[in-house]
Amino acid sequence: MLQLLKIKKTGIAILSLLIGMSGIAQEKSRKEKEGDKYAFVYSFDKAAEAYSQAKQLTPAGQRELALCYRNLEKNKEAETAYSELLRSTEHLTPEDYYNYAMILKSNGKYDEADKWMETFHDLKPDDIRGKSYMTNKAKIKELLKETGKYKITNLYANTEDGDFAPSFYKDRIVFASSRTDKSNPKNYNWNGKPFLDMYVSDIDGDQLKTPSVFDKNLNSKMHDGTASFNKDGTFMAFTCNNQDLTRKDKYVKLQIFFSSFKDGKWTKNEPFFLNNKDYSVGHPCLTPDGNTMYFSSDMPGGLGKADIYRIKKDEKGNWGKPENMGNKINTEGDDMFPFFESTNSILFFTSNGHYGLGGLDIFTCALTERECGPVLNAGFPLNTQYDDFSIIANDSITKGYFSSNREGGCGDDDIYFVDISKMNLGKKIIGVAKDKDMNILPNTFVTLKDDAGNVLDTFTTKANGSYVFLVDADKNFKLTGKKEKYSEGTNTASTYGSEFVVKADVTLLTEEEIIEKKIEAGNDLASIPGLNPIFFDLDKYDIRPDAQTELDKIVKIMNDHPDMVIELGSHTDCRHTKLYNQILSNHRAKASANYIRKRITNPDRIYGKGYGESKLIAGCACEGKVVSDCTEDEHQKNRRTEFIIIKK
Repeated sequence: MLQLLKIKKTGIAILSLLIGMSGIAQEKSRKEKEGDKYAFVYSFDKAAEAYSQAKQLTPAGQRELALCYRNLEKNKEAETAYSELLRSTEHLTPEDYYNYAMILKSNGKYDEADKWMETFHDLKPDDIRGKSYMTNKAKIKELLKETGKYKITNLYANTEDGDFAPSFYKDRIVFASSRTDKSNPKNYNWNGKPFLDMYVSDIDGDQLKTPSVFDKNLNSKMHDGTASFNKDGTFMAFTCNNQDLTRKDKYVKLQIFFSSFKDGKWTKNEPFFLNNKDYSVGHPCLTPDGNTMYFSSDMPGGLGKADIYRIKKDEKGNWGKPENMGNKINTEGDDMFPFFESTNSILFFTSNGHYGLGGLDIFTCALTERECGPVLNAGFPLNTQYDDFSIIANDSITKGYFSSNREGGCGDDDIYFVDISKMNLGKKIIGVAKDKDMNILPNTFVTLKDDAGNVLDTFTTKANGSYVFLVDADKNFKLTGKKEKYSEGTNTASTYGSEFVVKADVTLLTEEEIIEKKIEAGNDLASIPGLNPIFFDLDKYDIRPDAQTELDKIVKIMNDHPDMVIELGSHTDCRHTKLYNQILSNHRAKASANYIRKRITNPDRIYGKGYGESKLIAGCACEGKVVSDCTEDEHQKNRRTEFIIIKK
């Protein structure tokens, strides 16, 4: 399969060219071969015309006709072409069903699209795109609902040409556009419009003022853009086409270059070390310090077509190893146009692999150094059945700009202003593990559970005792902390409300502190974690070694509390007569009390009472004709002595 990566809104999106497809017995007609030649050089309008004039197309030709219409954004014609392709029962691939479903979505036919997505999922049950569909298909009505949470404004600066991929540059906006003031510009075969250049514009309220060319020295003879800048506007990364192309090349590759602003001008661009003739890298997004970059690439080892990666500079300023952002973000489809809002650690990105409303959709995901939170579709009307992509946001995530080819625009792709102050970004639970004196507790194992008790995530605190969990909005959670020499500490957190960050610390107590707390509350010692009833062997009242351990704990408590009075309640299982068991329990109570009396001040503070078999647990009665079917372990639970605080 040959692939083409496009710099425009499908940006690094990959199109399948199956020219020369083997295994098809049907002979290609002259017109189909003519269409293949045009498609090979991205003249999709001429290719579509040639394919349409063929009396009969092979399945490969029919597929190419559908792809040509998709590339030309003629979705109705693409739907018809895919429908014709799927009439054939031979030479179909799972991608054919997926692409047809996507075109149907782009045409607003969601119910029909679902039918073909079901087929796709049946054929490729492990595909992330199909899994996303199965998980989210019931949410379509919610995603399409107009809730009034977005205020969207088209910009006066847009033209009938393509304007897209905005980026913050100091207090201005840089974007890509096919507009030109050249009298005889070189046009791109794909859409017949001039190649993209980078433009810059001042911001005027929600609008952009009249744009101008960003820097003529950085604009090449082919596509240039998208761009990204550090906070100071002194370092930039931008995408452009591989300039070393010949007509024989089967790919148009994207590359990333860097430039620095020195002595009042931008330096000669420097290539990214990952630039490669065999794959594309593009759509860079720099963090404010310029030391981390997110980008898209179809390099080997990814999950699908275009994946999102993150890369960081080392102490010497050299780029390290690229990190694939993983299968929560990336799919087998196109995942691209990353934008990282560093103040709140939110990744915005564009995808046609996650479940959406059609074409490209905008998604968000909260990030930590170790994980990605829930991936959320931004919903209507930020997302539509058309291509909606390349969003950027200010550091308070209240407003931003994005690109779309939706109806009602000025022409091709337009840039829109959007109020996103009510956008659902998920939630972040942060906290610190500490003791009762507010000392932080590193190496505390913190568990996050939902309100049904299911474990959702875990975190071991570092030196600062802090933890972070990324969660869904409008839910309740429970936090549990565990650490050696401490008893379990808990807290709850609710993500209802408007706050993005919810704070919930976990305070851990030592066993001694737990005991003190329980005693102050007047609880029975049996309710204190770490204190257990003592147990006896069948028909005996000897104090076993394991019982001594528990009794020694009671001794310490009573010596720490010289006024405390405790009753020992001893019990038996159901075997033997009631009278025998009453006598046996009295012996057990006396033996337990004597053990403690010898080791505490004022021995009269402890006394025992036998209850025989009158307080059986686990339903293990066996008096008279009643025969118990309890196990030996269940009978053991009844041969016990418990401790009750009579006076603190």
